Amino acid sequence: MSITANFIESNTDWKKCPNPKLPEYALIGRSNVGKSSLINMLTQRKSLAKISGTPGKTQLINHFIINNNFYLADLPGYGYAKVSKKSRAKFADFTMKFLENRTNLMCVFVLIDSRIKPQKIDLEFMEYCGIKEIPFVMCFTKADKLKPKELDKNIEEYKASMLEYWETLPEIFITSSKSKMGKDSIYEFINGTNTLFKH
Repeated sequence: MSITANFIESNTDWKKCPNPKLPEYALIGRSNVGKSSLINMLTQRKSLAKISGTPGKTQLINHFIINNNFYLADLPGYGYAKVSKKSRAKFADFTMKFLENRTNLMCVFVLIDSRIKPQKIDLEFMEYCGIKEIPFVMCFTKADKLKPKELDKNIEEYKASMLEYWETLPEIFITSSKSKMGKDSIYEFINGTNTLFKH
């Protein structure tokens, strides 16, 4: 599958983001969840999204256009390790405004590290999406770093945590930037969801 992907711009103000003439998908997750690696895997570009060893490096809303057909919005991670509380609040504020006001936002990919137990911050973010009626899916990352049985166990545990609060589960993707696991199913989902877009 041939993919064209280009960086458009970075912003902290949703009003200055690209014209909402195309469907848009946002990616968000805890710092160091593997967001940049996943974007690079999906776009078949090694360094379209900058990969950093410093958690919380993405401090802007970064927009990419894919196949001249839809936008990917790379959002600042939550739970930054080395960012002041004041900055953290500022990032959270402009991220929430973006999520609540972008008319072309079709879905948020909530990235979750498949190696660790359910985290309160992830569960709270998904609860926020539910309250605000923002469509989201769960996207487990770094699946190649676990044995299949461990992976299954962790994901079942996460599902059980979710079902304590939710009647039904969102769609779930299991991904690995290294093995490209999940790439085809994510594109299938995006292509199907794009057909629902009304400009």
